[in-house]
Amino acid sequence: QVQLVESGGGSVQAGGSLRLSCAASGYTDSRYCMGWFRQAPGKEREWVAAADRDGSTSYADSVKGRFTISKDNAKNTLYLQMNSLKPEDTAMYYCVTDLWVDAVTSPDEYNYWGQGTQVTVSS
Repeated sequence: QVQLVESGGGSVQAGGSLRLSCAASGYTDSRYCMGWFRQAPGKEREWVAAADRDGSTSYADSVKGRFTISKDNAKNTLYLQMNSLKPEDTAMYYCVTDLWVDAVTSPDEYNYWGQGTQVTVSS
């Protein structure tokens, strides 16, 4: 059974940094695509970034240049380094994964979701 456990969320001031981690268990196949989504209160779920099975990475325009996604295959852990945080980055952040993902930006492509970790950025 695939399980994802996020950590690293918290409260920071605008301009600060946080690093989210997502520990994956139940599989060791590096072909899994992994990524991050976020959801703020009253808003729709938003794709943030993805690390695809070929090693490529992609980002939403809203976080490009500020966030960095990376994977440690040996530890089966996904990271999201978030710099220059803005109040609009405030949301619950979710780690996702699945084996065959055609559209990395679509939440429907992922069957496995973590429980989420809260990020709050104050101005």
